[in-house]
Amino acid sequence: MTYASIMVSVDLGTQARHRVHLAAHLADDFRARLIGVAAEESSYAVPPVGPIPASAYALAANNEIILADLKRAHTVFEAAVGGRSRVEWRSNLDFPLPFLIGQAAAADLIVAGRKPESGPLLCSVDPGDLVMHLGRPVLVVPPDTDHLDVRRVAVGWKNTREARRAIRDALPFLSRASRVIVVSIDDVQSADDTADAIGFLQAHDIDAVAIRRETHGAPTAQVLVEAASEQAADLLVVGAYGHGRLREWVFGGVTRDLLAGAPLCCLMSH
Repeated sequence: MTYASIMVSVDLGTQARHRVHLAAHLADDFRARLIGVAAEESSYAVPPVGPIPASAYALAANNEIILADLKRAHTVFEAAVGGRSRVEWRSNLDFPLPFLIGQAAAADLIVAGRKPESGPLLCSVDPGDLVMHLGRPVLVVPPDTDHLDVRRVAVGWKNTREARRAIRDALPFLSRASRVIVVSIDDVQSADDTADAIGFLQAHDIDAVAIRRETHGAPTAQVLVEAASEQAADLLVVGAYGHGRLREWVFGGVTRDLLAGAPLCCLMSH
């Protein structure tokens, strides 16, 4: 159980270097290749009457600016990965989300940053969009985090398709952890619900224990993060819940809250 190929989204934000550094160390741990990805689309639109010499010149100039931005992103990537040999860079004049989706077939795991509160960054991708579209697990990295030593892992568990997929996608992390905690929140189902998850992990030679927490009116995401913190977890594994509405993803409360403010790395699958 391993990740043979790890992909990291690179933008021009201040956190990109930390994120690439973390992804590079994960690639070392799993002996995986590391792929950096960045894309940006032209903000210049050709007039509806058709291209004219001036508009063609403006478009070319705009593309030169974008190529310079992508070169800056590549420089950030190269500086953070150092002299590692199994690295690859992919970039293009394209919208960031569809470009990354198109590249994701090459990776087992995608590393992305949290959506910035100040608005979109150049080359940035919304991690929620990635989780819902990629068909790959996404590791969402909080700000100022440049390393992930997965010694203890908390799994937010509910017997749903999303949670089952998340726990399966996280097996390479779980198999290396010294302690795995399966956390159920206000679970009104039978004890066999958690028991089956524990049995699945034990079948993969992963020693895991189950704990249950009540919300007492607090947001579920907060209770889940508090349970992970109590167990000194380095990583939180959860299923991402949402549905499409008018071409936008509407997330469940737990997924939305974790994407917005979880203080530890979260591995999410949909």
